[in-house]
Amino acid sequence: QVQLVESGGGLVQPGGSLRLSCAASGRIFSINTMGWYRQAPGKQRELVAAITSGGSANYADSVKGRFTISRDNAKNTVHLQMNSLKPEDTAVYYCNADIRSRVTLKRSDYWGQGTQVTVSS
Repeated sequence: QVQLVESGGGLVQPGGSLRLSCAASGRIFSINTMGWYRQAPGKQRELVAAITSGGSANYADSVKGRFTISRDNAKNTVHLQMNSLKPEDTAVYYCNADIRSRVTLKRSDYWGQGTQVTVSS
């Protein structure tokens, strides 16, 4: 009933930039926090950045000053602008959203399918 669809991953050289986007659709009453997580091979999934409906953002220390998260509440979208990319940023990036269903009015956590980001020369 609710879907998160990501786009924007790919291969980029060190120092380059990428912009990830995620769109939520379906029977949505409201969306609270939206965020991006990543998982590198052999590692646990970790929070990259998150943003509340009011626009308050927080970042992992490893990406502060390089990544910027933003959202468009009217379009139910969240974006992650990634600059000065490093090889250690290579991972599958997942969109996450805390969504209240229009049908049940219950809040649940939803995940996108993931998009690969590879930083390599």
